[in-house]
Amino acid sequence: MSEFFAGELAMVLNRGRGTATHRYARALAWRENLPATYAALSGGELDESRAAALADVLGSVDAGLAAVIEGRLLPEAVDLSVTTLKERARELLLELDAAGADTRREEAQQSAGVFLQPGADGMATLGADLPADEAAEGYAVIDTLARMAKADGDHRPVARIRTELFSLLLRRPGGHGQPDVTAHLTITASLDALEGSTAAAGTVNGLVITAAHVRSLLARIAALGLQPPPNGSLTFALTDTDGRLLATTTVAELLRLAKTGCTQHPEGDCGCPVLSAPPATEAYAHTARQERFVTTRDRTCRMPNCGQRVGWTDLDHVVPHAHDGATTCTNLCCLCRSHHRLKTFARGWDFRMDPDGTLHVTTASGITRTTRPPGLRKPRHHPAQPGPPQLSHRPGILDLLQRRRTEPPDTGPDDEPPTF
Repeated sequence: MSEFFAGELAMVLNRGRGTATHRYARALAWRENLPATYAALSGGELDESRAAALADVLGSVDAGLAAVIEGRLLPEAVDLSVTTLKERARELLLELDAAGADTRREEAQQSAGVFLQPGADGMATLGADLPADEAAEGYAVIDTLARMAKADGDHRPVARIRTELFSLLLRRPGGHGQPDVTAHLTITASLDALEGSTAAAGTVNGLVITAAHVRSLLARIAALGLQPPPNGSLTFALTDTDGRLLATTTVAELLRLAKTGCTQHPEGDCGCPVLSAPPATEAYAHTARQERFVTTRDRTCRMPNCGQRVGWTDLDHVVPHAHDGATTCTNLCCLCRSHHRLKTFARGWDFRMDPDGTLHVTTASGITRTTRPPGLRKPRHHPAQPGPPQLSHRPGILDLLQRRRTEPPDTGPDDEPPTF
């Protein structure tokens, strides 16, 4: 099976790679370990939620053991809640294969991680995969501290107190006497919104950034009191009215441009642009200004449905440098290491990028997805553009699996990282 199968499936389903991998694992579990469950699901005798619960618990165990547990639970599955069915499956698995459970727990610990999931209205969920005893101990500590605060007169709901303690324990693990941890954050907002004159979201609007415009920006920035944080940075993104990024700059650069103005017409405000996108370079390696521009434009990995932040991404030549691809902002985009590897080694994939940063990705099976940089609004007019052919039939998970099993494996090293 190709290492890039999950990436192609994600494109077909139009979901993230994690979701695609999880759904593929379920489909494989039904086919290999739980044929009776799959038959009941196909025949309408069992709903997908309960079939998925069995697959999640029994998908990675020995097929013979899975069949025994399936035989015990399937007759009563429809009479149990999804949560109870999953708990019963785990209980039987521990009872019948205690040694295997220890091995699987060790494997799970090796692949555990911390996750950040954006939520609504400016909220987000921060969590971690932990051993059950450590998770229970951590919750008990937070709950005890919250109830102590409640007993001392804190009138807020105890859930709100727990949340604040969780945040404080993470961000100030040594207490208030410890030095702050420096974090670099990118905040995008329009000057009009910051001043309160509009509720519009976006960045600074402007088509031609002249010396006069720079001085106007500096005056407004000074009035707002915007300053770089200690040991951090403050980057300004300037866009047109459709959200297309035109330039990135800093307060220091704005001060320099306001002072020097246009080198061709030093006498006054001639209207010549003095700030624009970074120029191309003849070298393979991108410049620091190009990196600032592209990471500000893209913000995350540009693969459809991938949200890996730019701090963990590579700047990739969309048209490879070895194939005459220019090192310019219109040919560079952010890709996480996994999707960078896919683009480099997976056969039959096609990546194209428009001058405004819109990226078109076509899989080996002919599925095309398009992503625009965050903040770039969809064009009002859609001129016909030639593109890769579309499939009249969207292949399913098992269709793709069967096709990939009949194809020769992808070439390219399995262990060594790509030479980007």
